[in-house]
Amino acid sequence: MAEDFERRLERLFAEHPELPDAGAFAESVERRLNAGWTARRWLIGAAGVVGGVIGASQLMVSNLFQRVETASDSARLISTSFNHISASSDWVSAVSAGGLGVWAAAGLAVVMMGFVLTRVIGEI
Repeated sequence: MAEDFERRLERLFAEHPELPDAGAFAESVERRLNAGWTARRWLIGAAGVVGGVIGASQLMVSNLFQRVETASDSARLISTSFNHISASSDWVSAVSAGGLGVWAAAGLAVVMMGFVLTRVIGEI
């Protein structure tokens, strides 16, 4: 008896009637969803522009170019010291060979984060 009831219940739910305004309702929902995406795109674009302008102004105010020149002098000094060390030891070659693996792992991590970000955006 319970099986008969379950079968009848399943049949009732499987045969739902089509509403007369189903097409208009679906079109209305799609329009609302598309309007939301358009607004979201505009907001993200505007936030990117504002962030870019703020970042550029901060770089100009902070004397970045003078700091880069100072950093290049420091880099030359470090490079000279590193060349002096590398001439006297063999461990530097071992580190540079392992550096390729580190860069490859970092690149794969960036690609993975891109996939995760794409998946999260797709879920929103």
